[in-house]
Amino acid sequence: MDLLEVRELRYFVAVAEELHFGRAAARLSIAQPALSKTIQRIESRLRVQLFDRTSRSVALTPAGAALLEHGRHALNAMTIAIQNTQRAAGDEPLRFVIKPGGDANLLSGILAAYAQHPRARQVDILFSGATDRTDHLHDGRADAALLYAPFDDLTGLAAETLHVEDRVAVLPEGHRLAARDSIILDDLDDEVFPRWPGVPDDGNGPEIADAAALIALVRIGRVIAVVPRSLITPAPPGIVCVPVTDAGPSQIVIARREHDHRDHVTALITAAASLRQK
Repeated sequence: MDLLEVRELRYFVAVAEELHFGRAAARLSIAQPALSKTIQRIESRLRVQLFDRTSRSVALTPAGAALLEHGRHALNAMTIAIQNTQRAAGDEPLRFVIKPGGDANLLSGILAAYAQHPRARQVDILFSGATDRTDHLHDGRADAALLYAPFDDLTGLAAETLHVEDRVAVLPEGHRLAARDSIILDDLDDEVFPRWPGVPDDGNGPEIADAAALIALVRIGRVIAVVPRSLITPAPPGIVCVPVTDAGPSQIVIARREHDHRDHVTALITAAASLRQK
């Protein structure tokens, strides 16, 4: 017999998150006495105490805290497994996540090539922030993504390189380096760089979430940035882009989960890769 059933784990997580049996019971739409008995059965079966209870409070024990951490992961994994199973058996749209304006004009060609494939499905385009497209893949919200290497973490993903480009410094007109044909990273010492949400130790200036905010702050001289050329081409009014010769190239890749070999996802990757030589 399994030591813990999925239903029981859900009950435990509800109590652990609420730290109140009454609120947890209401959240689960069950009677409080039944919830209390379930928790007692779990503790008896696991031979651990999960909660310290008094007449006024409920607190997690170290064992309870451990079960909460791993229990959440287990429930999330179960949800994703069910979703992926249903998705594999059905004809749901393929969900493709990209950064707004971050496709280097590749998207329309990819979709056109994919549409010719006999296993093609409808494609829903999802737009994400600067740093969470890989999360969309790992947690199952998306089936494929356009990512930037080496900036996006490709761990656990299978990726095909579609486009390689240089990186440019995004400067306001009138900047001391704006008239240069090219620069190196050392030329940008003491400049203020923006911070991107979710990227630790990145930048020393204000936090921004997208290219529109970046352009606005660069234009008024608050920050500068070094980005892949396609993210800022053509340069908007008031902005100058100067190649940074030692910044290293940027690659646009199409990625999927490493072990996702479903036909319609593989077909999208193949269709995108076929454009690489064109």
